[in-house]
Amino acid sequence: MDSMYEILMSLPLLNGVSRARILEIVGKTKFHFLKYLDGQQIAREGEPCTHIRFVLSGGVRSTITNGDRRFKVAQTLNAPSVISPEFLFGRSPYSPADVVAIGPTGILQIAKSDYLTMLTSDEIFMFNYLNLLSSSSQRSVEGILALTNGSLEERIAYWIAALTQRDGVDIVMQCRQRDLYSLFGVQRSSLVAALDHLKEEGYIDYTPSEIMVKSRSKLLGLLSHNEDED
Repeated sequence: MDSMYEILMSLPLLNGVSRARILEIVGKTKFHFLKYLDGQQIAREGEPCTHIRFVLSGGVRSTITNGDRRFKVAQTLNAPSVISPEFLFGRSPYSPADVVAIGPTGILQIAKSDYLTMLTSDEIFMFNYLNLLSSSSQRSVEGILALTNGSLEERIAYWIAALTQRDGVDIVMQCRQRDLYSLFGVQRSSLVAALDHLKEEGYIDYTPSEIMVKSRSKLLGLLSHNEDED
């Protein structure tokens, strides 16, 4: 149990829980430990979020796509991580992304009803989840401010932040440049100049159809308040 305890303690939303409490929760709650092979589907875009899923080992590739399929954002979530936790409750409890395994991957799956019982039975579980939701909400406020009066670099940073998780890596945005400058309401020359500046500063690399993020946390430093300074 020692190794499993260490794994569970390292998971987001379970940090700070005592060993005795973990043992008690494992004894009372249905923890489903699942194994996936490389490329196997873990979640589908638009499906109901009936479970919360933690990445115990390996990693997953999560991809969000807009309605006309011309805009995609993909990120890798390596263990330990949690998949789209903000979408478990609320008015739209549906998976925002297609999620597939990268190599052999271990997933801990807990039913929404069981996880709700965990939240209401222990203030540490509740605090961790509320802190995550609060960080997401505050990020949205910063993003709106960036969209209204921030630089184009800040607006690009917000879009990346809004569509990825704080522990996301290997982030790639797939979109034609003509769609991007239409989206941001700027001339092509302004978009290219902003991308060139971000590239020169080491935030991103890019091609005519992709933006590859080198460091999400560094990129978010462009915003007035960095969400990862929690």
